[in-house]
Amino acid sequence: MTTPPANPAIADPATRARLLDAIRFDARGLVPCIAQQHDTGEVLMLAWMNRDAVEETLATGRVCYFSRSRGGLWRKGETSGQQQLLLDLRLDCDGDALLALVQQTGVACHTGRRSCFYLALRDGELTEIAAPEISPEELYGR
Repeated sequence: MTTPPANPAIADPATRARLLDAIRFDARGLVPCIAQQHDTGEVLMLAWMNRDAVEETLATGRVCYFSRSRGGLWRKGETSGQQQLLLDLRLDCDGDALLALVQQTGVACHTGRRSCFYLALRDGELTEIAAPEISPEELYGR
């Protein structure tokens, strides 16, 4: 595996545009993005990005998604403080999925778990395999 770049923000708009133009957004203008902890390989979450979210992520080095439920940009950590700093953004072979290698601050899941992938089949039952590290009330002040 190659080492991610030291400075993930890409200042040059033409350089950002080359990646943006290579992405095959779906009919809704979205592309799935998997967030993975850069140094451990831990898969943290899957979220969606539109062109503006990818553009902002590349320009700032802080991961921004598109919230389908809110219908707008969602800057990871804007309400919880649990930010994702981008270290590398990779496009898959078909151009229709992204992999964001990130430095996760705190937990990634809105349930207070490190990863959103905390449910698995165990003994024929869907089981929680990871406990929350922090309560959602503490994360979001509710």
